[in-house]
Amino acid sequence: MANFNTDSQSQAIPEYASKLRHNIIRIPEEARRASGILIFGRRLKAMIFSTDPAIIRNCDADAVFAVYPFTPQPAISEAIIKYSYIPVFCGVGGGTTQGLRTVGLAKDVESQGALGVVLNAPVSNINIRAVSMAVDIPVVITVINEDTDIQARLNAGASILNVAASIRTPDLVRRIRSGFPNVPIIATGGPTGETIAATVAAGANAITYTPPSTKELFSGLMDSYRDA
Repeated sequence: MANFNTDSQSQAIPEYASKLRHNIIRIPEEARRASGILIFGRRLKAMIFSTDPAIIRNCDADAVFAVYPFTPQPAISEAIIKYSYIPVFCGVGGGTTQGLRTVGLAKDVESQGALGVVLNAPVSNINIRAVSMAVDIPVVITVINEDTDIQARLNAGASILNVAASIRTPDLVRRIRSGFPNVPIIATGGPTGETIAATVAAGANAITYTPPSTKELFSGLMDSYRDA
């Protein structure tokens, strides 16, 4: 049986939820206050930072930010893109993995259906240029500190900035925005609605959100089973 949420706070957005799929991961509402980034006509505001197919299939995000701490592998990106029903941004290196391999990986994930490619902060401008010339999807460059030459990154072919500076993210976003009022910015939002709101207020167009781990999610579920 389906349930339609029609309370006073959601009059403008009717919601469908079944008995089995009502328990999804919801990105804090503060992320929806961002302007969003239009990519091929699709507006993206809230992105889930995950490579877990189960979490990706059970969240309300607009897109997936699939970046992980290993060398990128086409088999992993193919699986994520195949089982995701929302667009996927795929990490293609830039740290340990650089050079021609990042170009090949970028072409691979584009052919698999990725909406964009993500390069890590250490990547060279020459490498950014090579990737941007090889694909016809956005090239997202990660920015982690104030020393980054933003203009050089943009000149090299970066389409979108991904600001990931931990607790300093709002300050770095604000600093970048003051010099580049029109550049698209994705930023880590932090763990709470308050931190996400601060990042949006600083000028982020879209937010990445790290969901609870599977262990944490199971813990709450098992507690409810024990109490039943």
